[in-house]
Amino acid sequence: MSSTIAGLLQVGLLLLALAASYGPLGSYLAWTFTSGRHNRIERAVYRILGVNGDTQQSWPAYARAVLAFSAVSVLFVFGLQRVQTALPWSNGLPGVESALAFNTAASFVSNTNWQNYVPEVVMGHLVQMSGLAVQNFVSAAVGIAVAVALTRGFARSQTTLIGNFWVDLVRCCGRVLLPMAVLGTLALVAMGVVQNLSAGHQVTSLVGQAQTVPGGPVASQEVIKQLGTNGGGFYNANSAHPFENPNPLSSLFATFLMLVLPVSLTRAFGLMVGDKRQGYAVLAVMGTIWGLFLAAATLFEARGASSLAAAAAGGAMEGKETRFGIWASTLWAIATTGTSTGAVNAAHDSLTPLTGGLAMFHMMLGEVTPGGTGSGLYGMLMLAVLAVFVAGLMVGRTPEYLRKKITAREMKLVSLYILTTPALVLVGTAIAMGLSTARSSIFNPGPHGFSEVLYAFTSAANNNGSAFGGLSGNTPFYNTALGLCMLLGRFLPMMLVLALAGSLAQQHPVPVTSGTLPTHRMLFVAMLVGVVLIVSGLTYFPSLTLGPLAEGL
Repeated sequence: MSSTIAGLLQVGLLLLALAASYGPLGSYLAWTFTSGRHNRIERAVYRILGVNGDTQQSWPAYARAVLAFSAVSVLFVFGLQRVQTALPWSNGLPGVESALAFNTAASFVSNTNWQNYVPEVVMGHLVQMSGLAVQNFVSAAVGIAVAVALTRGFARSQTTLIGNFWVDLVRCCGRVLLPMAVLGTLALVAMGVVQNLSAGHQVTSLVGQAQTVPGGPVASQEVIKQLGTNGGGFYNANSAHPFENPNPLSSLFATFLMLVLPVSLTRAFGLMVGDKRQGYAVLAVMGTIWGLFLAAATLFEARGASSLAAAAAGGAMEGKETRFGIWASTLWAIATTGTSTGAVNAAHDSLTPLTGGLAMFHMMLGEVTPGGTGSGLYGMLMLAVLAVFVAGLMVGRTPEYLRKKITAREMKLVSLYILTTPALVLVGTAIAMGLSTARSSIFNPGPHGFSEVLYAFTSAANNNGSAFGGLSGNTPFYNTALGLCMLLGRFLPMMLVLALAGSLAQQHPVPVTSGTLPTHRMLFVAMLVGVVLIVSGLTYFPSLTLGPLAEGL
């Protein structure tokens, strides 16, 4: 009973903190991306980049800028890893092998942060700071920029211009992510998270063996990994490591960081389209599904006691930190799989089969509850367009959303968006299960082994980054296949989103009539919840029955 009360208090405090941040931060985000003035630092950055911050771009130009910036980022992070041994603060570590370096570069640039390596023994401090941590900032900013571009598509009319990618990128990093990261770093240091440039300390373990305890700039990377919904940990144990996440307060604060920007972006969306109720409706859909998953996961773990020892521990405590317990572990698991963060404070492989299936299915929804920074908002808006199309078919009217007609062109883009990620997940899993070299990496045979492979491709294609243990991912096949899934799962949907933004921006708003479906009321919220669950459920249900459902039953 005491653990239940403590767990409910944690959830309550988290919701109160999000509610308190929603208005101020959402309004600040809207102002950031609608202000016509550039500060001195921003103008200096534009001169260095060689761009004119006062010009606007069409969607093809915006898309080319996204792809060009991301391609250069991949090459930079890849090269930095390869020459690591010649860099300062390398801690004497050699350059990273090419297949692993490609996987890591693709992972961090695509906001996935899948880690097929042990960070503290593979990556030096300079690579962690100037390569990986920098990408935690800019990859998050790219996602927010694309979401803002789509919002402008709904808000503007009779124009081909949807903003300037370079302005959106610089403003997001300089006005939003960097100030929040500085404050968050100070808070984490105060909570006991490590922050130094030490190569490590020699200590003697309890059994008398010498051991090196590595230090490093942990708090500064930890805060942006959560705030930007990145997830790549400084240590191999990620946020289960006491240097990254020392106590329940730091765990709750990190969970808040994961959720605060995706949640607040819904208010920015409502303000930018001129109707705050639209933002509330989108948030209601996200919150409803997130709450259902959290309740189910906590129930499965708390009642997952298959032995007297587990019952005495208060639930399925295998793979969980006693510092956090059941409630904080499931709260984190649902937050991290719903926000494309991928950080973990417990071993997802040790979750009960049904909870593991829930975590996987949560990612399969498209990371929209509330999703990654930016990607959650634009993913939910794509599903909202599908929902109004379905509603239009039901009543025999041309579908409209935010006074924009949803024509065949828009639906083609939405359909391709919805099909892209499932195709990557299912085709990738099928290829892996069909190759003996890929199957040899599975340490757990049977349904759970299949779940590990399915989870890996789900995590990669949805840009999450969490994983089930028991799969040896650091092989040429998985490094290459998962790296390609990360890049395609990130940038193909982005191109479709930007194409939709350009198409909507060119339209003339249609008048609201008595037959217009109100998209800010509970009827539409319920319909959109159904669309999110059913579309993903029908797509992935057969594969889920072969893995977590078969194991759970």
